Amino acid sequence: MREAIKFTIILIIIAGLITLSLFWPYWGFSILGVLLFGIGIYDISQKEHAILRNFPIIGHVRFLLEMIGPEIHQYFVESDTDGKPIDRNHRSYIYSRAKLERETHPFGTELDVEDANYKWMAHSIYPSKELKKPPRVMIGGPTCKMPYSASLLNISAMSYGALSKNAVMALNIGAKEGGFFHDTGEGGISPYHLQGGDLVYEVGTGYFGCRTKDGYFSDEKFKEKAALPEVKMIELKLSQGAKPGHGGVLPAAKNDQEIADIRGLEPHKDVISPPGHNAFNDAEGLLKFIQHMRELSGGKPIGFKLCIGNKQEFIDICAKMHKTGLKPDFITVDGAEGGTGAAPIDFSNYVGMPWEKALAFVVDTMTAYDLKKDIKVLTATKIFTAFDIFKALCIGADVCNSARGMMLALGCIQALKCDTNTCPTGVTSHDPKFMRGLVVEHKWKRVRNYQLKTISDFLSLFAGAGCTELEELNRSRIHKKVGDAILSYEDVYPSAEPGSAFQKNINAS
Repeated sequence: MREAIKFTIILIIIAGLITLSLFWPYWGFSILGVLLFGIGIYDISQKEHAILRNFPIIGHVRFLLEMIGPEIHQYFVESDTDGKPIDRNHRSYIYSRAKLERETHPFGTELDVEDANYKWMAHSIYPSKELKKPPRVMIGGPTCKMPYSASLLNISAMSYGALSKNAVMALNIGAKEGGFFHDTGEGGISPYHLQGGDLVYEVGTGYFGCRTKDGYFSDEKFKEKAALPEVKMIELKLSQGAKPGHGGVLPAAKNDQEIADIRGLEPHKDVISPPGHNAFNDAEGLLKFIQHMRELSGGKPIGFKLCIGNKQEFIDICAKMHKTGLKPDFITVDGAEGGTGAAPIDFSNYVGMPWEKALAFVVDTMTAYDLKKDIKVLTATKIFTAFDIFKALCIGADVCNSARGMMLALGCIQALKCDTNTCPTGVTSHDPKFMRGLVVEHKWKRVRNYQLKTISDFLSLFAGAGCTELEELNRSRIHKKVGDAILSYEDVYPSAEPGSAFQKNINAS
């Protein structure tokens, strides 16, 4: 990267000298020749880069192309369907709804319907009338004193620090105007979250905003945060899909004095959350801690979020719920495909269960222990479109969250610079020269538009399936191609029978 920047500067100087040569040929070409000769001598004598040592001057072109390679690939090479981690079709879907632009697509699907993993929903030749108002989901179990009515699509966990203050404000105002919730992420509640939108206060392993000086959970600080009227629910993060088994990461470049004060840390240092909680270390301890948080919050809905790794650990949690009667009000299921601003590449690529299988496993395990009737399932991970919501609810989720979808609605262009503080759109950068590009008064409307239009699209699919109640959604309504066979999700993920775990005599370990 340094070589590319250096070469770019040199390129600008050379361009200037060539221009100068057109008017003063002798001096211009003389200076240009001396400059190139000096660069060549430096390249041959330096020992760090083999390319420059063997190919002086022209070797710098390699570093320049390497620097702009992602942009060349995104804009000129990739097709509409093969971009990673989010393809152009999905990005266009989000942009068009955020900007209230054209929502139709001409000439038919670009997807390969013969692909081995192609998925589709079963429509009805007797569609129902489209609902005038989108349904909402009440979250809160029998012991919850302050249940919350949630939208079907909300803003998933993204911390202030990972996002800029402008991005956080735009998201929260969008949530307020659109009637959906905004998950704070594990970075705690900042002033920028308090713009009037409903909040889900996420508490991670670092207990940011509710920690003692030595990193333990503080009852007093948590009680203060949980009492805020904007806080409607509290989510205890056990793990997230992008880096399960690893703590959150905030690079030192982003950890300024303000963020450090909000989190209760020292500024200008890399912030790596512990991989696990120090407040508990087993299933019963987790459930007792959730009950403790519920009491401190005055009875607000309390849940936990996780990416599935060791299946038996989640089975043990469900068994303990049944045995002790201690239950969360909701469980948020994340998948290994989840997004993040910064994570070790091996954790992102090779740790954790993929979303679809994880969601089916969690729903089935809860059903088997007869818990699903009291606990709502929230889910996130690449929820972008109305079909994504429809599929998630058919598998067994009650509510969907989206993080990267909301970022794209803000203006994210998938520059993949989230961890560098140089995000060109200001979504994840705290540098004023980038952040100024994200105008809160304009961007919150795009967040609201995207959410409302996607829910509207969902209602159209819902009616097209002939449904009138959310309870009618089930796995038999979604199909996928598996080899040469066409199977419903009920075939792929057979639903568990309520209480079936007891018939198999499964006990807590």
